[in-house]
Amino acid sequence: MAEAVIDVADVTKTYRMGEIEVRALRGVSMRVQPGELMAIMGPSGSGKSTLMNILGALDTSSTGSYRLDGEDVSRMDESQLADVRNRKIGFVFQSFNLLPRTSALDNVELPLIYAGISNGRQRCIDALSLVGLGDRVHHKPNELSGGQQQRVAIARALVNRPSIILADEPTGNLDSHSGAEIMRIFQELNEGQGITIIFVTHEQDIAEHTRRIVRLQDGVIVADEAVANPRRAGETEHPLPVVTPPAPVDTAKPAILVETPDTIV
Repeated sequence: MAEAVIDVADVTKTYRMGEIEVRALRGVSMRVQPGELMAIMGPSGSGKSTLMNILGALDTSSTGSYRLDGEDVSRMDESQLADVRNRKIGFVFQSFNLLPRTSALDNVELPLIYAGISNGRQRCIDALSLVGLGDRVHHKPNELSGGQQQRVAIARALVNRPSIILADEPTGNLDSHSGAEIMRIFQELNEGQGITIIFVTHEQDIAEHTRRIVRLQDGVIVADEAVANPRRAGETEHPLPVVTPPAPVDTAKPAILVETPDTIV
């Protein structure tokens, strides 16, 4: 078996708030193989956001170990964690987190700038083209739909060629059609590019698009199950509407045209 891209062993996380201790994680162990498409689920307070922060090198555990691509990140300092995040992890958030006065191209280029990579414009254009926005590279966020803004965020997550993408409620601010399109893109990236993708979500229908669901409750894993038949995005979310044929027109009477807002150009 290939070395796990993520290896979490007996991880705990305790937050201290004055004299009160909050045990967010209580001994979580989990291995994720390269190329997995999976979801981490749980209700509010289950520890899924805390686990995501640790997996994303945004925080460290209180005890236990976490290895990412064989690299021990459990006890790294802030500078080392930032370096790991920039090299190995792409993030996609519910709120897009785009700079509002900056073009799609410039938003996607930000991780390259932070990494000190120059002459990366073509890489950014390629990433935008990969998510279907090759003709929108100079558009600003307010000139794009919510689904298009999320695609810019996905391109930004891809541009540093990370080992994994962490997607935190990526369809939470989208309508069902745009959400299905985003899930289709994630499935294609996973299957075509081999990128390991982990969704953190409370939505069962989002989790059912993946091949594995890990469920958290009160800081522990209570289920880790394979999805036998993952849903294919776009296949069943939006069936064609049933169209009722118009009633026959009575030609014996003159038709009366009623102007409605829909008929006004």
